[in-house]
Amino acid sequence: MKTLFKNMLVLAVMLGTCTSYANATLEVLPTFNSVKKGNSISVTDASGKIVFSGLINFNGNISHLYDFSQLKDGTYIIEVNKDFEIEISTVEVKNNTVSFINKRSEKIFKPVFRLENDKLLISKMALDYPKMEVELYYGNELIHAETVKGGEILNRVYQLDDTIKGEYTAVVKSNGRVFAKNFRI
Repeated sequence: MKTLFKNMLVLAVMLGTCTSYANATLEVLPTFNSVKKGNSISVTDASGKIVFSGLINFNGNISHLYDFSQLKDGTYIIEVNKDFEIEISTVEVKNNTVSFINKRSEKIFKPVFRLENDKLLISKMALDYPKMEVELYYGNELIHAETVKGGEILNRVYQLDDTIKGEYTAVVKSNGRVFAKNFRI
């Protein structure tokens, strides 16, 4: 009985020690830890020069797919362009050791364009920047422009004249970026 009690006590102390260390050393992974084939990636140095740009060829964790430790010492901005969002994170490289700076992670939601019959629907999540400028072009001619302000989701529906066939372009400016979509009626 004494041996069983000692073993349980040792087990409890070991479990308590492991648990306390596990909580103290948890580190948040980068926000874009799961990427898919076809997403694009770009790496920019502190001066704004693009060091690397290309398509992601495999699904997985970005830190396993790319070896950022081969970069020169410094701070880099990694941007992963996904279907409906752009994830931006900052890494610091020192002596071939990479540290993700989580305070500088950012997510930009891209606008979604849908054409249903002769209606153009534009939606954008605006959690961080509740404003978007919309411009509609027929060919090279500006036919409509407006600034949309709102809450968490910005929505607009534009009725287009179905008798005027041709090439249209919708341009949305938000978060300091320009998103464009070409479509045909």
